Amino acid sequence: MNRKPRIVIIGGGTGLPVLLRGLKKYPVDITAIVTVADDGGSSGRLREDLNIPPPGDIRNVLAALSDVEPLVEEMFQHRFTTSNELSGHSLGNLILAAMTSITGDFVHAIQEMSKVLNVRGRVLPAAEQSVVLNAEMEDGTIVSGESKIPYSGKKIKRVFLTAEKITPLSETIQAIKQADLIVIGPGSLYTSILPNLLVPFLGQEVCHAKAKKLYICNLMTQAGETLNYRASDHVQAIYDHMEIGCIDTILVNQEEIPQHIQERYKEEMAKPVVYDMDRLYDLGIDVIQGEIVSLDNGAIRHDTNEVAKMIYHLILEEINKQ
Repeated sequence: MNRKPRIVIIGGGTGLPVLLRGLKKYPVDITAIVTVADDGGSSGRLREDLNIPPPGDIRNVLAALSDVEPLVEEMFQHRFTTSNELSGHSLGNLILAAMTSITGDFVHAIQEMSKVLNVRGRVLPAAEQSVVLNAEMEDGTIVSGESKIPYSGKKIKRVFLTAEKITPLSETIQAIKQADLIVIGPGSLYTSILPNLLVPFLGQEVCHAKAKKLYICNLMTQAGETLNYRASDHVQAIYDHMEIGCIDTILVNQEEIPQHIQERYKEEMAKPVVYDMDRLYDLGIDVIQGEIVSLDNGAIRHDTNEVAKMIYHLILEEINKQ
C-alpha cells in the first residue's frame, strides 16, 4: 500500500479519547466522528448562549489526538473553578467558541484548532449543527436532552434526534466510504454512540460501507442507559435503531475486574458487562477477546495501548485480504 490504512472512529464522551490516545501512535489515517448532542455543563451553556454546536466532546478528542507539550494540552483542558460566570467552563471550550466566532463556522474552527494543537488525524462533528437527543421510555414518556436521559429513572425503548434540518458533513460521508475499518465506540450506548448513527445518511453509510465494522463493547453497564445489558443487548439496540445488522466484529474483555473495584461501582448500579458469546455468534458477529482493562484512579477504562494494538492488527489483516 502506498498510503496509510484509513480508520473511522465514531463516538463521544470519555471512551473515544481514551482509545485515540493509543491509536495515534500507529501509522494510520484517523478520522474521528464526534457527537454534537451534548447539552450539559460548559458545552450546554455555550450551545445555548452562543448558538453553536457543543464543543466539549470535540475538545476532548482534539486533546487526545494532539501532539503538543503536556502543559499546552493541560491548559487547553483546564476547567475554571471560580465563583463567577467562568466557573465550570474549560478553556478549550471557550477557545473553540471564540474560533467559531472568528471563522464564522464551527467546522472551520475545529480545523484551525487542529493545526494549533498539531492533531494527528481529522476531527469531524457528526452533523453541521447541534441536535437534540430524545428518548422514548418503555412507558411511552419522552425525555428530551442528552444530559437528562440517564437520570429519568426509566428504561429506554429508543432514542431519536430532533432539529429543523440535520445534515452530515460531506467529509464524514466520504471518510466512511473510503475507510478500511470503521470502529464504533467505546462510549455510552444511547447518549454517545447512537446520536452519531442516527444522523440522517451517516448511519446508513456506516451500515453499507465496504469496510469491516468493529464495535468496542463497554466494560461496565451504565445505570439509566444499559442497566443489566449483556454484550448482545448493546448490539441489538444498535440493530433496532439502524433496522439492519451493521456490526461484523465485537471486541470484548476477558480480564477479571477486581472485586473491590466492582464493589465501588455497585454504588452507581453498574457491573461488568456479561459477554454472552452464543447470542453474539447467533447474531453472526465475530468475537475478539482480550485483556483490555485499565484502572485509572479507581475508574475502569479500556487499556488504550492494548486496544489500539488489537485494532492495528485487525486493520492489517483486512488490508492483506484485499
